[in-house]
Amino acid sequence: MPDLISNLLAQRVRRNGAEPLITYYDLDSGERTELSAVSFANWVNKTSNLLVDEFLIDAGDAIQLRLAETHPGHWVTLIWELACWQVGAVVSLDPHAQAKVLVVGPEAGWTSFGPIPVVYCSLHPLGLPSGAASPVIDYNLEVRGQADQFPAVPQSASAPAWRSPGLDLDQSDLLAVDRSSTRRRLIVPGDPWPTAQDALITPLVTGGSTVIVTGTATEDQLDRIRTTERAG
Repeated sequence: MPDLISNLLAQRVRRNGAEPLITYYDLDSGERTELSAVSFANWVNKTSNLLVDEFLIDAGDAIQLRLAETHPGHWVTLIWELACWQVGAVVSLDPHAQAKVLVVGPEAGWTSFGPIPVVYCSLHPLGLPSGAASPVIDYNLEVRGQADQFPAVPQSASAPAWRSPGLDLDQSDLLAVDRSSTRRRLIVPGDPWPTAQDALITPLVTGGSTVIVTGTATEDQLDRIRTTERAG
């Protein structure tokens, strides 16, 4: 199989599975969530099984990941992105794309969706479900019952992986990152694609890790987190 992003996650699990991969801060809520490569891969595998077994996603199908627009740096968003690539689906931020599934966050309304299945992510720090009756599918309820392992699916390096206005990437394009740094890096999320690249893809390619800080942050707070987390 080609050296694609899902394979790099599997390699990371085998080599340094217990070490932190992503540490997530929300300064507004006080949340701090740390995911090792093993923990992150477990979530990715469960989400991959959800996509394939419950939504019958095939390679090349588009997933409308609105969550990446509203919460580009959240650890759940990064899990969804990697799960899409692991099953060969396309992360789509194109509002006109013919998507098979729509994935939204907690700010989404309950009744303003079209005919495709809608997956609602509560983004609770402990991964708890929303607890609200609604016409959408509660991600945190559905994902927990999925298998922890996902069988490797051969992917083509030229298969589409990301679509957003002005940007069309295939699986090989995902790995076009700066490989010069293997350190632990602090990331403040911005636009969806650069955030996915910096927060998720770069540490998998280089063997590093990321500290993602969201919410209202002062420079003093960021400096304290850098010191505490030993991040650059």
